[in-house]
Amino acid sequence: MAELIYEDVIPGGAHWSLEVPRGVSLSFVDESGGANVGMLMYNPRNPLERYNAPDTLKCQHTFKLTHGNCLYSDMGRIFCSIVEDTVGWHDTVGGVLSKEKLREKWPECTYQQARNEWTQSGLDSFLVELAKYGLGRKDLAANLNLFSKLAVDEGGDLSFVENNSKAGDRITLRFEMDTLVIFHTCPHPMNPAPEYPRKPVRYQLWKADPMTDDDECLNSRIENRRGFQNNALYHAGCGETHCC
Repeated sequence: MAELIYEDVIPGGAHWSLEVPRGVSLSFVDESGGANVGMLMYNPRNPLERYNAPDTLKCQHTFKLTHGNCLYSDMGRIFCSIVEDTVGWHDTVGGVLSKEKLREKWPECTYQQARNEWTQSGLDSFLVELAKYGLGRKDLAANLNLFSKLAVDEGGDLSFVENNSKAGDRITLRFEMDTLVIFHTCPHPMNPAPEYPRKPVRYQLWKADPMTDDDECLNSRIENRRGFQNNALYHAGCGETHCC
């Protein structure tokens, strides 16, 4: 059984960040159903290296993320692998809720008015956490929306699928390199809920089991094997994938 290192619950409409070391798994658990976790990832040693949504999707021939998929940086390396997922679909293209969009959808409530019950946007949440590491708006990239799903009709239009995840659903990311993880629990920008949804999420840090030759993430795509080879070069001291 994996060793639990730490856990905590993040309330809905909040944000947090942490550096997850290589060899540690990070689980998110939807506490009440219908949660959303917006997430960004960076190399803490070189924040110019960050999560790359187009490379993640095109090299694995997918529009969604689930068990067996890997999450790539823009240097062709793998930040983390999805080793557990009870949801089956996590949004990769929906973006982040801005303050302007929040005001269109729900009444804005400031911290001075409601303290911890104020209505935060996902974009502002990202910017607050990024500022803790000397990063800012220029360092934003396309984000993930864990637990959320967008359906596509025949005309290519996207629609939000309500309650895509249920209470107790979880996703576990095994980190393949040291990674700065920025995340929030603010609503998905396309959520049609009549009131600002506050969905708490539990996060857990586990000591990860070593990857084996039959690992599903390693073998699900031949591109993933190349990504892990790039990681091996990086951890051998070759900072760039072409330097050896």
